[in-house]
Amino acid sequence: MSRSVLLTVTVNGARHCREVPTNLTLLDFLREWLVLSGTKVACDQGTCGACTVLGDDMPVTSCLVFAFTADGKAIRTIDGMAAEDGSLDPIQQAFLDAGFPQCGFCTPGMVMLAEALRKFDPAPSPETIDRWMSANICRCSGYQVLRRAFLAGAGEP
Repeated sequence: MSRSVLLTVTVNGARHCREVPTNLTLLDFLREWLVLSGTKVACDQGTCGACTVLGDDMPVTSCLVFAFTADGKAIRTIDGMAAEDGSLDPIQQAFLDAGFPQCGFCTPGMVMLAEALRKFDPAPSPETIDRWMSANICRCSGYQVLRRAFLAGAGEP
């Protein structure tokens, strides 16, 4: 039998207060409880990065953390990147302009990682970008295209 705890979290600017089981992952909370399907389920082992979200502006592999650990935090997902009018965030636009998305499965995690990098280092070196990119796996695109997207996105504060 799983215990439950009260979780109060802000996700994409909206505050949520829910009683959640202690064994519920942040990924499942986002996808199943809040119906935010942009964050992807892939390896479920924290190795691919497809489930990356931002927790207080830091990258979080949401399949590896319990939802209750997000209590009091601001979580941002790919679902909250675009403006209310539907226009893309500069990072999203940079990925699109660079021709990055092929299958698109890793794209949400990559975009969130690029957003975290933009906040951490607004003018990253190629080496820094490579280190950050290594946290996520893309099986179908060339990493040169990804690097261009990161560089272009980082140029937009």
